[in-house]
Amino acid sequence: MKIIQILPGLEEGGVERHVLWLSNELASRGHEMLVVSSGGKLEGQFEPSVKHWRLPVHLKNPLTAAWCAIRIANRARKEGWDLLHAHSRVPVWIAWWASFLADMPWIITAHDNYRTNMAIYPFRYASAAICVSGAVKEHLEKFLPKESHVIYNGLPRDYEKWEEGRGEFARRFLFLGRLTRRKGLHIILEAFGELRSKNWVLDVVGNGSLASEMQEKAQHLKIANKVNFWGFRDDTEKWMKRCDCFLFPSLDEGMGLTLMQAIYMRVPVIASDLPAVRELSCDGGESLVSRGNVGAWKNRIESILNGKDCYSRFDPSKVRTVKETTDFIIKVYQKVLGNL
Repeated sequence: MKIIQILPGLEEGGVERHVLWLSNELASRGHEMLVVSSGGKLEGQFEPSVKHWRLPVHLKNPLTAAWCAIRIANRARKEGWDLLHAHSRVPVWIAWWASFLADMPWIITAHDNYRTNMAIYPFRYASAAICVSGAVKEHLEKFLPKESHVIYNGLPRDYEKWEEGRGEFARRFLFLGRLTRRKGLHIILEAFGELRSKNWVLDVVGNGSLASEMQEKAQHLKIANKVNFWGFRDDTEKWMKRCDCFLFPSLDEGMGLTLMQAIYMRVPVIASDLPAVRELSCDGGESLVSRGNVGAWKNRIESILNGKDCYSRFDPSKVRTVKETTDFIIKVYQKVLGNL
């Protein structure tokens, strides 16, 4: 098959990594891949056979989006591409228009609980939809086409399993993700602020629009000497292995890849009580922490520091590999193209 993937950019993030890993896996199986994005730091990690085309598909400008759709449609017709696969809302509009111009099918992957407004109007006109969790599918149900599937994003390889006993005196916690409001770093910083006299270290791995604000917050809470801001790092496995506990304080998620990685590696986790997170739980979500509740996070972290086993409980068997996810996605492609 000849598949075009469209996403806003290739900076850090779950959508970006999913498209990177999926495209590389599809290419390794002999399919032709063209990724269209505005580019970014992950661009150089594609397999040599995966083509990348830089277009401003991230801009929320109707004229720019229409121009991108025309360019993509022209190339799709000229080179005989089979299917458009859009990720995120602006690319969905572009894929919808391009599919009409090129007379070819298109599908979407809904990676998040998008606001149910006109921004997702084209969703229902896709040939098929993939949702990254049952929670996302339920949230978007009225906007999805009849052919809709829940397929969890997969992890790229067999990560080494976490092992206890690194010999460090301080309890080392890890936050890994974009520094945006919905990721909830401010919640756990406030919780740690009430535990400043305890013996702990927090590693913050990731970048984002709130990086400076979060560093200032740590200063204000008088915990800057215990919080390390490392910026964007691509060696997530190393950071998972060296921590004592992974924190996932998100206020909203479609399905977090970093959480799935921690679960797969058997890293101890404390996570927010979100519908998508409950899908990976093995106790119905009873061990999850009320989202956005500083007091609840403070109490749970304090219990961990006091030696109590009160981590969130998950089922690692629910986490898929990229190979498994790709198997399911290929079946969707084949059904849309009439090959199944």
